[in-house]
Amino acid sequence: MNGKTHLMGGLAACAVVETVMDGSDFSPLFYIGGMVGAFLPDICHVHSTIGRRLPLLSKMISFVFGHRTFTHSLLFLGIVHVLLDMVLPEAANVHIGLFAGMISHILLDMATVRGVKLFFPFTMRVRLLLYIRTGGKVEGVVQLVLFGWLIIWSYQFVQSWL
Repeated sequence: MNGKTHLMGGLAACAVVETVMDGSDFSPLFYIGGMVGAFLPDICHVHSTIGRRLPLLSKMISFVFGHRTFTHSLLFLGIVHVLLDMVLPEAANVHIGLFAGMISHILLDMATVRGVKLFFPFTMRVRLLLYIRTGGKVEGVVQLVLFGWLIIWSYQFVQSWL
């Protein structure tokens, strides 16, 4: 999936989390965490949105692991969780948002032809039963659906404030 799809997926995942955890008071950092999480797994791809901003780190990770392996795995999610608990132990909003974005990223990439190595270091690739080609017309439809859902959710969210 491309960066726009991942961004909308991360925001949509945060909206779902906020809807499910009705009554929770999420700060803007929650959504910022979701946006960062939506891009973070692609740190292994030098031409990705995050890879272009952190080229040295991206090249090192890509060289060692390749694309859609370690950074798209449950192991990576666990390591990020441990590091966040050590560095930002009081930032629950950021943690939840980041993980919503990362999980949405991995799920969206599981919906592509290549899938992901979810159980890295094991080599088995995991993909959803229904999958699409990255950058194709169907991905455009996925983007449109996510965007539409975000618009509807935002409207309902704003209405609840009034």
